[in-house]
Amino acid sequence: MSRFIASLFATLSLVFGANALAQAPAKTEKATFAGGCFWCMEPPYDKLPGVISTTSGYMGGRTVNPTYEAVSSGSTGHAEVVQVVYDPSKVTYEKLLEVFWVNIDPTVKDRQFCDSGTQYRTAIFYSSDAQRVAAEASKAMIEKTKPFKEAIVTPIEMAGAFYAAEDYHQDYYVKNPTRYQLYRSGCGRDARLKSLWGDKYTK
Repeated sequence: MSRFIASLFATLSLVFGANALAQAPAKTEKATFAGGCFWCMEPPYDKLPGVISTTSGYMGGRTVNPTYEAVSSGSTGHAEVVQVVYDPSKVTYEKLLEVFWVNIDPTVKDRQFCDSGTQYRTAIFYSSDAQRVAAEASKAMIEKTKPFKEAIVTPIEMAGAFYAAEDYHQDYYVKNPTRYQLYRSGCGRDARLKSLWGDKYTK
């Protein structure tokens, strides 16, 4: 191989290598939150800069590959959750926690708004020690600064297996906007959140 060809190959390798690095996807992380109906937990994260995707699903139960019908019966032990994939260079886990708190009623156990049962419980599911520490610090801060008197009962739990919900549940608020708004309004979600959090809550 001539020196010219060898030099050409070396130059091309550097160029294509640099392009590959430039096109490489950003490092992502996952966060999982239970906040009652998972339809209602996707929108506040989808509009947050730095969030790449949200997926409605199930976590915290005993059954492998549970169906919506089984989970909604309360027999599997799962909670409806939203799993958030995000770019930590653009949005912090602490910010995701802030959004979580003002989109739930943390004063009630095993229900949210008009929905009752363990499947509608609230929880922060951590997947690392760093997430656990951040979640505990966030909860402690909320307990000090909350604008209501009731105690906070939302637990912080280790994440287990995550099962994505059926396709028709994903982006439900986009696919079925009228039905979604009727459900959200009829369930009293926004009214309760506004009464709890005041100006901290913005729809």
